[in-house]
Amino acid sequence: MRRRELLASATDRLRDGGVASPEHDAAELLAHVLGTTRSQLALVDEVEAAHIEAYGTLIARRAAREPLQHLTGTAYFRHVELAVGPGVFVPRPETELLAGWAIEQASLVEAPVVIDLCTGSGAIAKAIKDEVPGAEVHAVELSEDAFPWAERNLADTGVDLRQGDMATAFDDLLGAVDVVVCNPPYIPLEAWESVATEARDHDPHLALFSGQDGLDAIRVLEQRAALLLTPGGVVGFEHADEQGPDGAAGGAPAIFAATGRWIDVRDHLDLAGRPRYVTARLAR
Repeated sequence: MRRRELLASATDRLRDGGVASPEHDAAELLAHVLGTTRSQLALVDEVEAAHIEAYGTLIARRAAREPLQHLTGTAYFRHVELAVGPGVFVPRPETELLAGWAIEQASLVEAPVVIDLCTGSGAIAKAIKDEVPGAEVHAVELSEDAFPWAERNLADTGVDLRQGDMATAFDDLLGAVDVVVCNPPYIPLEAWESVATEARDHDPHLALFSGQDGLDAIRVLEQRAALLLTPGGVVGFEHADEQGPDGAAGGAPAIFAATGRWIDVRDHLDLAGRPRYVTARLAR
């Protein structure tokens, strides 16, 4: 079958299944089956029967809303490649902005000490070590299912990876950290039905949901970051767009502003103009 016809049929099937980016995903999966890249697909004219069969299987799974990254086994985050699959949260493009902020902050410090709490696949920690190789980077993950993925992705990077709870992690680094970064769970339990099928059915719930208002983990983060950071150190964390400063009770920023421990508490927008992450500095 000709490539164009195959892609058109697959795109229609993904669109009918409710996939948000059917053209992109159809092309990515075909490139994966053919062992090439999406940009090189234009060089392919005819697709062999064996490849068509394998492709059809993947398209059916994607139409059933299995995450694209689970099907390819790979996710890309800033300049690094990550292995992902069942049991670990698939990193999202919007989190690259938070990672970029952490990289900028680490770059301002000589021999910076950075901690990535709730590391999941290890995406943020790996990106920081990749772009600030002189940084001392530490990461922690609680989930027994996600931890092996982080181990795989952070192997040979020099990142200190530990399994544990962010609420108690890194007692040996109290008061010695320059940058704390975290992509915590932040979806309210009551928002279950509104979560995208790919996330709700395939991402680990430990990485998604955080109490009735979605802010429980952020409250824990505020307390732990205050202990980990050196005076003047900074923290950054992601939140849901509904948890920005215009959200209920001031949203996520208010959790930090209300304690009196933090200065320069700021909320930042993502590329779509939605409130996405908060940064703050521990008062000296």
